[in-house]
Amino acid sequence: MTTDRLAAQKELFGHPTGLFTLFFAEMWERFSYYGMRALLIFYMIKGFLSYSDNEAYAVYGAYTALVYATPFIGGILADKLLGARKAVIIGGALMASGHLLMTLENESTFFMALALLIVGNGFFKPNISTMVGSLYPDGSGKKDAGFTLFYMGINLGAAMSPLLCGYIGETYGWHYGFGLATVGMLVGLAVFWAPSRLAQMLIGLAALVTAGGMFIIERDPISLSINVFVGLALLASATAAVMALNKGGLPDWAGEAPAKTNKKYEFGIYGALVLVVPLIALLVGQSELAGIVLSVFGVVALGFLLVEAFRSKKVARERLFVVFILMFFSMLFWAFFEQAGSSVSNFTDRNVDRVVEVETVTPEMVGTTVTMDLNQEWLGRKMEGESLYTLSELDAARTEGGGTATREVKVTADMVGMGLGGTEIRASKFQAANPIFILLFGLGFSWLWGFLGARKMEPNIPVKFGLGLLQLGLGFAVLYYGASNADDRGMTTMAFLLLGYLLHTTGELCLSPVGLSMVTKLSPKRIVSTVMGAWFLATAFSSYLAGLIAQLTGVEHGGDGESLIPAPQETVGIYGDVFGKIAIAAVISAFIILAISPLLKKWMHTEVLGDGEGPEDGAAEQKSPEADPEALKQKA
Repeated sequence: MTTDRLAAQKELFGHPTGLFTLFFAEMWERFSYYGMRALLIFYMIKGFLSYSDNEAYAVYGAYTALVYATPFIGGILADKLLGARKAVIIGGALMASGHLLMTLENESTFFMALALLIVGNGFFKPNISTMVGSLYPDGSGKKDAGFTLFYMGINLGAAMSPLLCGYIGETYGWHYGFGLATVGMLVGLAVFWAPSRLAQMLIGLAALVTAGGMFIIERDPISLSINVFVGLALLASATAAVMALNKGGLPDWAGEAPAKTNKKYEFGIYGALVLVVPLIALLVGQSELAGIVLSVFGVVALGFLLVEAFRSKKVARERLFVVFILMFFSMLFWAFFEQAGSSVSNFTDRNVDRVVEVETVTPEMVGTTVTMDLNQEWLGRKMEGESLYTLSELDAARTEGGGTATREVKVTADMVGMGLGGTEIRASKFQAANPIFILLFGLGFSWLWGFLGARKMEPNIPVKFGLGLLQLGLGFAVLYYGASNADDRGMTTMAFLLLGYLLHTTGELCLSPVGLSMVTKLSPKRIVSTVMGAWFLATAFSSYLAGLIAQLTGVEHGGDGESLIPAPQETVGIYGDVFGKIAIAAVISAFIILAISPLLKKWMHTEVLGDGEGPEDGAAEQKSPEADPEALKQKA
């Protein structure tokens, strides 16, 4: 029956039409998530909370860890009771509520909002990925390509959000940025459950409004060109999705609940949420407690999966061992990669020269008084004999001036060559660099793997993991080099930051898409959502570890109860030192996984079809002559 269902699906560009519905639902969910993430660290440090670096990193680490821990439970509940479809709807509704609460400036409400986002993600994230896998038959060569397209949707949403939510939040007010993230989540939820015609209208209208907004909010050529590229990608994707829905959207059977479920258990889940959300809000605020709970949770989850592995047949058992080992290396990858939302964000804000200059101070201007826009050009300089100008002073001046600030300044000799005006690119917008690079190179990587696969030269999954970690390490080596070669003010150029992001992205393209596909391929069907949840649980550990690593870059703030960010000369060395150590750790990890890749390839049993649990798979454990090239020669 399942085979008939799969065969009956209509296709667009060789993929089931339901993939495009899931693409857009996930795109808008990621828009909301990354829109909030682009602002979160800056909001905690610069907003009404006025946290120090380490306080903000602790909350950020606990939040991102729990965001990826809850999918383990969400996967189990979907497998046993709810079904993936209903779980996605519940998760989307909770996340929309969380984004809405983020618009309120109240500390208790802030933590409650984060808790709603955490719980909602637990229902949403593993189950929408599982639904993608369910659209393809076992052994389908299109599944990897389908997950790559799905991954492009994730990154299109992640690219749009810093360009819109980040810009709006930093320019006009934090609550406006969070409000925009709320709208994005509601659109994604509506696209998922709405009838095909209504979903088509929502997709088209949301794409036109969003792309139009990106085209008109920017004035400088660099930012505008980036926005135009992302906006056109959105419009092209929306066109494909509308075409797919015209043929038929997500089939009714996708993500359906188990046949035998008791409604009272479902209502019990809703009641439990009332108790769980406040508890998680407490854990986010107490990061040490969150770490303990996460560790206990991880031990229990690992024990459960080990029991499942040892009670499985040989093929399924060894495949699960491969999943466990690659989970560990994935955890290391994301612990380093997730610095993007914390330490790398602050490095970008404080030590990367983001001003596109249009005019500079000339020798003839020395001794005159000019009216200057206060921007990053002032960081680390002395203003008329005063102390070094800091980012805290710049932010305060902009707040007082309603987003911009000007000052009459007497030009001195040491100001010659300094930018007199220009556009400062907001720090949050650089979080769009990674997803934009994925949009540029993602399909190219997919084509490359297909090209190499046709010639039996494609690297296996463990080798791809090793290549991913290697490139990640090289990316942090570039950031270290940039910090080590900063100017006298402690400022480095955008080129090093963008090159670092590029290497992180190519590393991610080697590891992340194949990781999701690997889980659905190597896991027994009876626990596939649970293993998918465990995959995200490993990412939870990496996020908590990422918060601890970020705290190594925390800087001391001013005394007398006043929170101040030091001059860039005092922070650049701290960031550079930590980035250099991350680079070394990532490269060593890459060489380890490359060394053990032959063993992992053997345990994957690529010659066996199915999930290793059926009777035909048991027979394959003895390796039939048809699966053995040498035996085939003897047979001939």
